[in-house]
Amino acid sequence: MPPHKRSEESPQGALPPEMAERLAGFLRYLDAERSASPCTLANYGREVAEFLGFLTRQGVSACDEVERDTLRSYLAWLASEGYARGSVARRVAEVRSFGRYLQREGWAPANPYAALRAPKTGRRLPDALSVQETVALLSQPDVRTAQGLRDRTILEVLYAGGLRVSELVGLDLTSVDVQRGEALVLGKGNKERLTLLGEPARQWLRAYVAEGRPHLANSREPVAALFVNRYGGRLTVRSVQLMLRECTIRAGLDKRITPHVLRHTFATHLLDGGADLRVVQELLGHAQLSTTQVYTHVSRSRLRAVYLHAHPRAQEEEKASPDPL
Repeated sequence: MPPHKRSEESPQGALPPEMAERLAGFLRYLDAERSASPCTLANYGREVAEFLGFLTRQGVSACDEVERDTLRSYLAWLASEGYARGSVARRVAEVRSFGRYLQREGWAPANPYAALRAPKTGRRLPDALSVQETVALLSQPDVRTAQGLRDRTILEVLYAGGLRVSELVGLDLTSVDVQRGEALVLGKGNKERLTLLGEPARQWLRAYVAEGRPHLANSREPVAALFVNRYGGRLTVRSVQLMLRECTIRAGLDKRITPHVLRHTFATHLLDGGADLRVVQELLGHAQLSTTQVYTHVSRSRLRAVYLHAHPRAQEEEKASPDPL
């Protein structure tokens, strides 16, 4: 698949007033009723506007004046622009959601975009680090400094709890019970869940709260955030991503490691260790078990080892080793 190339013409352009109004209402709906994150709102606003801009260039002036040929032309345009299949699938899902909103509000007798179909993308297994790579990564921050102590704690909490980076930066001091090894996080759709933290993460949290955070916090303008930047404000998602990139380079790991890779690693290591799939689902905050099942890519040797250890008849047969003839 060729890399995405920008069209010389702006994909959005100037939208007709009716289209601009419908898009603004859709974003307000996502924010107020669906509790969409700022990142989701930005993506939907940009990419649905891109679609509406395409319609405008095709001579369509109203959101409900869309025909199948126009939708086919839109998919062809995305392909000509070099968008990857995953990007096309995301845009199709956004446009279909926009159509459902139009129908819900009575601005279209039916979802005019329901016929739009995304190309099959295939399901890519998530990346995961080995235990050795994880240990190397976690040991990179210089814990002799307040900032390094904070960064080591961040890495430990991401790996120990399987948190999304947005959940991590949203933690307050009151969100974490270090004694019990628990953290109350606010996940997608403003759903709260309790995640667990092992002893190493608890030890680093104690050290950071006692020795690191006081040096970073701003006494004049205190914030509730657990993780703060050098100016005393709440740490941002971008800051965590940049820190992780630097640690990856220092660890000599020749791969792209994001906060989400640590979340994948958390799930993979739990399942490789014999954890129940539904327990991992709960810890990750997945609404559907099928979302968690993507992590079940354990090796055949691991499956055999678990089977031989857990099944009583398998143990007897292994000891007997009967002659197959």
